[in-house]
Amino acid sequence: MPRGVVKRVIDGETVQLRNGEKVKVAGLQAPQINQTGGQAAKRRLQSVLRRGTSIGLSDPQDRSAENSIRTVTKEGRNIVKLVAPARTSRV
Repeated sequence: MPRGVVKRVIDGETVQLRNGEKVKVAGLQAPQINQTGGQAAKRRLQSVLRRGTSIGLSDPQDRSAENSIRTVTKEGRNIVKLVAPARTSRV
């Protein structure tokens, strides 16, 4: 599985990697950053994916999307399972 390093969390479901790639975490749904709950969703994802965190990445699920949609893992565990269940959906 390819790996990446988190540069920053953009919102409650998207991270930017050190190489500049923006990755939407497959299986997470969160309000937009300017919507109610958006900032809280971002903070929850930041609590799991801090700057410098090494993550595993699946191959992109949709190469035509603005941000590649990938399954993201940390220490072998799917990020979706590490974030509050209320924010997850099955993809």
